[in-house]
Amino acid sequence: MSRSRRDLLDRDLECAAADLLEHDPRLGALEVSVRFDGGVAHVEGSAPDPEDLAVLRELLGRMGGVLAVWDRVRVGGAAPRVVDLGCGGTKQHADNLGLDVWPGPAVDVVADLVDGVPFQDESVDQIFAVHVLEHLADYLPLLAECHRILRPGGVLHVLTPWWRHVNAVADPTHVRLLDVQTFKHLCRPDRAGLCWYPLLVTRDEATVFADLIPVKAGVRPPGDRRLARFFD
Repeated sequence: MSRSRRDLLDRDLECAAADLLEHDPRLGALEVSVRFDGGVAHVEGSAPDPEDLAVLRELLGRMGGVLAVWDRVRVGGAAPRVVDLGCGGTKQHADNLGLDVWPGPAVDVVADLVDGVPFQDESVDQIFAVHVLEHLADYLPLLAECHRILRPGGVLHVLTPWWRHVNAVADPTHVRLLDVQTFKHLCRPDRAGLCWYPLLVTRDEATVFADLIPVKAGVRPPGDRRLARFFD
């Protein structure tokens, strides 16, 4: 897709999101703005409680052409605590907690993801794992750590190269290939009882996007109808 067409589609999605916010009574308590970049919704503002934000995430995810929903919304007056795993030299937001194996200007915590994530249970609201999983021979322990440290209703945002795009194999440090269908088994309870609820799992020509909520207190496992929205 050309850049000019992508920009036009983003502007069209912004108009649709603005119309949704103006006319859907379920969103009346929210004070937010929605900007799109490459099909990713960037939401900023405030919400009185987590349920209001959850409704917005769901409705935006139902819009055609939306690849992911990334929000930085104050809930009940509190800013979210967001962790950026494997951030390297660039965090997704300046206020995120950047974690990487090598120190650098964007890194707040130096740690090797193979050894776990050094945060307390249910202590963060969102996690970004942007171009991380494909570098790990076994990424399931890391996903278990993300499940552990996310609060109920928190979101794990994953980006990874789509296995059929050249980017997946062009980097010799990539050791895993992923597809939308890769995430299907994560949304069923494993032997440890861990399970994820798919908020949105999709892809474009180059990248797989997954927004996942840990199934724990207050979050039901996804049913077949939910799974059928994203997976074969």
